[in-house]
Amino acid sequence: MGAIMFQGKGSDVGKSILVAGLCRALVKRGLRVLPFKPQNMSNNATVVLERGKRRARGSRLIACPILPRISNFDDLDPLKLEHGVGLHMVPPGQPIPAEALLIILPGSKATIADLAALRAEGWDIDILAHYRRGGLILGLCGGHQMLGKSIADPAGLEGPASAASGLGLLDVETTLHAHKALRPISGLAMGAPFQGYEMHMGQTSGPDTQRPFALLSNGGCDGAINAGGTVFGSYVHGLLADAELRRALLSRMDVEVGGVGYGFTVEVALDEIAAALKEHLDIDALVALAMAERPASVPARGSA
Repeated sequence: MGAIMFQGKGSDVGKSILVAGLCRALVKRGLRVLPFKPQNMSNNATVVLERGKRRARGSRLIACPILPRISNFDDLDPLKLEHGVGLHMVPPGQPIPAEALLIILPGSKATIADLAALRAEGWDIDILAHYRRGGLILGLCGGHQMLGKSIADPAGLEGPASAASGLGLLDVETTLHAHKALRPISGLAMGAPFQGYEMHMGQTSGPDTQRPFALLSNGGCDGAINAGGTVFGSYVHGLLADAELRRALLSRMDVEVGGVGYGFTVEVALDEIAAALKEHLDIDALVALAMAERPASVPARGSA
C-alpha cells in the first residue's frame, strides 16, 4: 500500500472525512472503534462556510453570521435538506439581510470574544432591528449565551478573566466554569421529539429559563424562551437533525418541511466514504499496522 497524503494541514483538507470513513470501514470488519463524532466533521473548518446552499426563488431566508471562533456550525446542515428555505452564512463585512425571517447564532469556541466580534461587525444592530420587526432568533450553545443579559468568565477559561453584556434578548445570565457538560440528550422541544448532545461550559440561569426551550427525557429542562415567544436559546447540538423539530420551527416561517431524516443522510454518506476507501486503500494492511506490537526500540508515549 502506498502513502495517504493530504496537501495541507489546516481546515477543509479532509482529515475528519478520512477518519470517519476509516472508522466505518473498520466497524464493518467487526473491529471496535473508539467514539468518534462524524456528525460534526466540519467542527474546526470555517474556510467554506460562505458556500451556503443557493437560495431557491421564493424560499424563506435564514441567516447565520460567521463569527471568528464559530464551532459546531454543522448544526445548521439539516436546513440544507429543506427546499423551502435558503441558508445564508453571513461573512464579515456584510450586514445580516433584513429579509431574513430567522437568525441563528451558532456555537463558539470563545463566546465573549465572539460577542465582541459580533458587535465590531455591527451585527448586534442588525439582530436588534430584526427582533423589533418580530423576527425569529435561535441561539445554540454559545449563541444561546450571547442572547442573554451577561456572560462572565471569572476563571479566565476562554482567555483573560472578563465579563461582557449580552444582547439582552433573553432574561438570563451565564457564568462560565471549568466543568464541561458532555452527554447525549433527548426530549421534546416546540412539541416535537429530538435527540442530540450537550457540549458546553457554563451555567445559565434567569427568569426566562422558566420558559424552557426543551423538556428533557431525564426530567430536566434546557434553554429559554423570551416572553414574546420569538427568541429561543438552547444548549442542544444536533437539534435540527430531527425532521419533526425542523417542521415545528420552520412552520413559524410558513415553510413545509420535507421530512428527510438528517441522520439517514449522514449514514449514507459515511457508507459511501467507507466504500471508496475500501476500493482504493488496503484496509487489511491498515488493520495489521494498527494491531502490530510496538517495537522494543520505540518507547511508549509519556515514558521517560
